[in-house]
Amino acid sequence: MEYLYLFASAFISATLFPLGSEALFIYYITEHFNVLLLLLFATVGNSLGSMVNYYLGYKGEEYLESKKILSQAQRIKYQSYFDRYGGYALLLAWVPIIGDPITLVAGVLRYNFYYFAILVVISKLSRYLFLAYFVI
Repeated sequence: MEYLYLFASAFISATLFPLGSEALFIYYITEHFNVLLLLLFATVGNSLGSMVNYYLGYKGEEYLESKKILSQAQRIKYQSYFDRYGGYALLLAWVPIIGDPITLVAGVLRYNFYYFAILVVISKLSRYLFLAYFVI
């Protein structure tokens, strides 16, 4: 059951809600839970939460254009920058405060979802591996 708690915590913390899963992840490691399962549940939950952000951005792009907050010309211009440099930015998806908006912007700018998913999983897994390394 603890693995599901970690999954839920990681999922919610990757959306735009202010919650962190790192403390629970570290606590479970110190309680001698299976580290590989903890890595799996935390990474999958956190990555899926970022994919929700991507989807919200993807669908929200129409809303932003309808409210004249973002024009199609601006989106195309920004999209070319994000297509060029967005992969590097997505590797920072694990960073608190800035990581969640980056994944949302990737959706708004319709970044390639396949690349998005790979980069986000790498980013999230790296963070949890880093934490596990220093706790073990």
